[in-house]
Amino acid sequence: MKFEGTDSYVATGDLTVAVNAAVTLERPLLVKGEPGTGKTELARQVAQGLDLKMIEWNIKSTTKAQQGLYEYDAVSRLRDSQLGDERVHDVSNYIRKGKLWQAFEADEKMVLLIDEIDKADIEFPNDLLQELDRMEFHVYETGQTVRARHRPIVIITSNNEKELPDAFLRRCFFHYIRFPDLETMKRIVDVHHPGIKEQLLTTALTQFYDIRDQSGLKKKPSTSEVLDWLKLLLAEDLDADDLKRYGADALPRLHGALLKNEQDVHLFERLAFMARRSR
Repeated sequence: MKFEGTDSYVATGDLTVAVNAAVTLERPLLVKGEPGTGKTELARQVAQGLDLKMIEWNIKSTTKAQQGLYEYDAVSRLRDSQLGDERVHDVSNYIRKGKLWQAFEADEKMVLLIDEIDKADIEFPNDLLQELDRMEFHVYETGQTVRARHRPIVIITSNNEKELPDAFLRRCFFHYIRFPDLETMKRIVDVHHPGIKEQLLTTALTQFYDIRDQSGLKKKPSTSEVLDWLKLLLAEDLDADDLKRYGADALPRLHGALLKNEQDVHLFERLAFMARRSR
């Protein structure tokens, strides 16, 4: 079982090494990187590349680790007891299986994505240490122990919004997805927009990387945003000359795909104004 990327996902050599190392070690793969660099998509492509099904657990600020195991619906049980429902005598009727339970009881090996773990409370990763390590947990209401039939491939993503506990990090294989260089970005673009004219692509990516390198930028545009921008350029049937006419003395053409807050738009408006005055 070896991941080598897919036709629709450009995986660099160090990324494929990280995925395969985590699979070999049977440890969770912790993936960090800028938003929009393909962390979540990596899990889907690993599942596709290894011909496995995937379970996706999207973490929110209110998510608790227990929800990944199971939840006991005591309120429904109380209501049913008041109504004389026969279901009330079997507590298992009120146990809702979480994403980890679903992955553990699957009849085949799965890919389990725990997406944006850094959104949750700081105790969230520690609360999952034993379950991810031993691949089992206890259901206190029924007295049963749930063990993984097949150890899932666990991929955990983080946008680095908060530090993760050392004890959690020790149990993971870590990989940081660096922002693609120009050549890698061209390969990514070729997957999504095959046949794009070389001159247009070179001019557009030059402008894109210039924007990312601009000091004072609050949010740098990501891979997903440059793909959206290129899609718009193609839809408008623009060429390299159209982009060049929108040079240093103007905002980038269709800049709303790249600049996502008013501070950054104002920054480029000021830069464009200064460039026009200096001409």
